[in-house]
Amino acid sequence: MRIAVMSAPPGGGTGGLSQPGQAAKDAGHEPVLVSTQSGEIQGFNHLDKADTFPVDEVVGEASADSFGGLVLPGGVANPDFLRTDEKAVAFVKAFFDQGRPVAAICHAPWTLVEADVVRGRVLTSWPSLQTDLRNAGATWVDEQVKVCDHGNNVLVTSRKPDDLKAFCETYLAEFAKAGG
Repeated sequence: MRIAVMSAPPGGGTGGLSQPGQAAKDAGHEPVLVSTQSGEIQGFNHLDKADTFPVDEVVGEASADSFGGLVLPGGVANPDFLRTDEKAVAFVKAFFDQGRPVAAICHAPWTLVEADVVRGRVLTSWPSLQTDLRNAGATWVDEQVKVCDHGNNVLVTSRKPDDLKAFCETYLAEFAKAGG
């Protein structure tokens, strides 16, 4: 399965960028780093610059049709930049419209709010997003990983970097069930 991992050029935490893609690769899938610009994504450890990651495809030229699922890494800046990019928001929405699985961790649900795809869904996130998610019509829960199938697709969410191992295991299992 080709799995899109989407991040803005000022990306999130390096673990959130590298671990979901590496887990997909280890499971025999093809992770594809998609961004709003070509070049590299700058990863961070908290507020300090860390590793860089080469962009494989630009969101304006990529199509949800060519992927089996979408992973949205967190961090604070990354989803904040993505939710202000119309093409990135449309790319995310297309996965929901087409019934393709989506996984989001930490602050990544901000992009889901902007795409207006959380109404009626149950999800988790970094705790500071719970009001935003409730205001967008979602039910927020404080759980390590939440799988929600109350909609057109499967949505897997997690709270924070400490949840990455469980997040990766769960999203890969759910993506496989959804058609991978």
